[in-house]
Amino acid sequence: MERIHRIQGWTRPNYKQCEKLPFIPYEEEIDALISGCGRKTAAFLKRIKETGMRFSEAWRLKWTDIDFKKIITCNSPEKGSRPRMFNVSSEMIAMLDKLKRKSVYVFGGAGPHALKTSFMKQRKRLAYKLQNPRLMRISFHTIRHWKATMLYHETKDILCVMKFLGHKSIKNTLIYINLEKACFPKTDDSYHVRIAQTPEEITELLEAGFEYVLQKDGLVFLRKRK
Repeated sequence: MERIHRIQGWTRPNYKQCEKLPFIPYEEEIDALISGCGRKTAAFLKRIKETGMRFSEAWRLKWTDIDFKKIITCNSPEKGSRPRMFNVSSEMIAMLDKLKRKSVYVFGGAGPHALKTSFMKQRKRLAYKLQNPRLMRISFHTIRHWKATMLYHETKDILCVMKFLGHKSIKNTLIYINLEKACFPKTDDSYHVRIAQTPEEITELLEAGFEYVLQKDGLVFLRKRK
């Protein structure tokens, strides 16, 4: 009875997880991995760099998900997120086009574990060759973090980042505000502002990189970061 009493009177200790900001590499470090890895691994890394997809989403890419006019569709989203479409570079399309079509899946074959193992071996070799131990901290998910941080830096639109990543809750996306501030502590938040009246003027400014802000008194206000 005494032993039972001690167990019943036991108070479970409270543990609080210590949150840490993920490691964000430099773009040139990601590019060094892409250029130094084999054809298949390099194409996979390039895909995550441009789309910010989760590993499993990128792994389940099918040839039918690729429009070789620079559009890739994520038709197998993870964690209940929505399907997404991405405009990618012609370089990305060329890298995918050079891969052998052994399966309906672009990266199919030996399995995801084999790809991860191959990447870790190549990463270790490149870290030693380039004498940059930071490369050992770069994972597939690290590149997703990098992409989201850069996207928020370019747009300052957290909802845009949320949709791009496929997050169901913005709570999972807010971390990139802090990451962007840490990576760009002296960001200049000033803008070039333009006013347009006609559809032609609006189209011209949008093509020049300006973003819509508001419409008032028949005028359309647009801005672009300096």
